[in-house]
Amino acid sequence: MINRRQLLAGGGSALLFGNLLRRKSRRAYADHEGERAQRLIVFYFPDGIVGASQSGEPSWWHAYSEGGGVGLPAQLASLEPYKNRCVFFRGLSMGGTDAGSHPGGARKLLTGVDGGNGMSIDRYLASTVGADRPYRHINLGAMANHNGASGDKHISYPSAGVSAPPEDNPAAAFSNLFGDVQPGTGGGTGEPSAKARRRLTAIDFAKGDLERLRSDLDDREQAKLSLHLEAFREVELRLGGMGGGGGSTGTDCSMPYVNLDGVDQGLLYDPARFPAILRAQTDVMVQAMACGLSRVGVIQGSHHTSELIMSRFEGTEMYDPGFDMRSHQASHYGASHDLGHREFRDYVAQRTWWAEQFSYLLQELDARPEGDGSMLDHSLVLLCSEVSDGNTHSHDDMPFILAGGGGGTIRTGQLWQSGYHRHGDMLAALAHAMGEPVGGWGQNSGGPLPGLLV
Repeated sequence: MINRRQLLAGGGSALLFGNLLRRKSRRAYADHEGERAQRLIVFYFPDGIVGASQSGEPSWWHAYSEGGGVGLPAQLASLEPYKNRCVFFRGLSMGGTDAGSHPGGARKLLTGVDGGNGMSIDRYLASTVGADRPYRHINLGAMANHNGASGDKHISYPSAGVSAPPEDNPAAAFSNLFGDVQPGTGGGTGEPSAKARRRLTAIDFAKGDLERLRSDLDDREQAKLSLHLEAFREVELRLGGMGGGGGSTGTDCSMPYVNLDGVDQGLLYDPARFPAILRAQTDVMVQAMACGLSRVGVIQGSHHTSELIMSRFEGTEMYDPGFDMRSHQASHYGASHDLGHREFRDYVAQRTWWAEQFSYLLQELDARPEGDGSMLDHSLVLLCSEVSDGNTHSHDDMPFILAGGGGGTIRTGQLWQSGYHRHGDMLAALAHAMGEPVGGWGQNSGGPLPGLLV
């Protein structure tokens, strides 16, 4: 994740101008902000879903055709209000290599490459379409680093074979993004700090460099440069006391706020605190995106083979203070869908809870106006896990759900199913929707997934 000091120091102009030149070869549709997605948010949960059982029972997770439309199973009932703004996938495969493996699935999930030997799609988009933002990439977690988790426990790969740990502390994440404003207090002094004033000086220097470059550009490139200078102005407003408001998003960026009720900074790895921590991280991500701090982010809930004790989530169907039921433990529910079996019953409740957390993210994006709709209409929000069925660890028929209209680039309200396709084709389509027309993504990708892009 790039920090503001790196962006706004003397090299800031080089970063932005270099990005400007890299974009010269894009397709015409990508030159118009209204015809591409404004942001990508990946929401990850661990240990798969209730897929087709070994005894032949159908999936309890995947959507189905119903009266010419899309029907949702009970586990996805919380997504009903957003059904027409989602794409529900059937038949996407991550390939046979490492099939049956949680770590192998996590490595392929966003890279599309066996062994994680490639950059993940989120990091690629952060380095291209997201390079002109104060933070190229926001990587947040909830107990994603629990028990010293590293390596293939994390899903975001800045480079081949090297994953990045998320920030598990919502207060630290808020402070990193919004500086001197305190989370949960609703604002600062209104005056730029000494640190912010130094950053403003760096901005002035970088703006001068960019202005001097203007005379060497043609009219089309000058127009693009003007957009970058306007982005500099927006950063000035944020650093100068976070002023200027939230613009079209309707978010008050002069007083960013995240509720940390229930989040004890000394108990970040207490499973009872997990729901509050995940909710706070979701709020941090939405607030940062609404204020234009980044266009690409990941929210990682725990990690594969998770020891998260979900039976300690008070107020949920899973809650049982006398019995510890872990995520990975429940995922090994047996060969059939038997509600009389404790592991299966709890696993169903756990997966339903994860869908509800994704629904909350969509709700918060949809509550903020943007352009001719809401932030959700202009976003790509991907729900994913590292395996399909938790009991078999399958890498086929992956449980992906894509929400948001991507600024009009995505055919939403559909059940996508068209035989076998690698999931890298779906990732490639996300890049196209963001204005990066890649040929494919990962191994054996045939290009953007047919029928997904408008």
